[in-house]
Amino acid sequence: MATLAVDNRFNEFGTMSFTSVTRVNDFIGYLQQGRIMGSRCKKCGISFFPPRADCCHSLDSDMEWFEVKGTGKLLSFSTLRFGPTGFTQGLPYTIAVLDYGDYKIFGRIESSISEAELHIGMEMKTCPHRLTGGHVDYVFQKT
Repeated sequence: MATLAVDNRFNEFGTMSFTSVTRVNDFIGYLQQGRIMGSRCKKCGISFFPPRADCCHSLDSDMEWFEVKGTGKLLSFSTLRFGPTGFTQGLPYTIAVLDYGDYKIFGRIESSISEAELHIGMEMKTCPHRLTGGHVDYVFQKT
């Protein structure tokens, strides 16, 4: 009897993964290639980040990948000095939301950027980021 291989690439995302198997595991493969990808519903055109396998608007599963390119505008940010279990490494760190127009991205500001350098409306880009132990995630960088 053949054994099915389990695609558990989400074990390699961020500092703490809550799931290892999803229908959008290619997201991790793209990050490992240095690409930030979201998903878009082919039926209604809504874009999602993080990527989704199903559209909550059209209730369809016919999705396609798109690459996050260009810059987004900083909508909001907050510096965390305390974190829950699994998210205490690297404290303090700053989390933020970037607006790319058709979608928004929540993530961390690159650690080399101080809170004093940030201002609402500034343009930033989303970039792949390698963590210790071979894990990957993404961060926001100044343009």
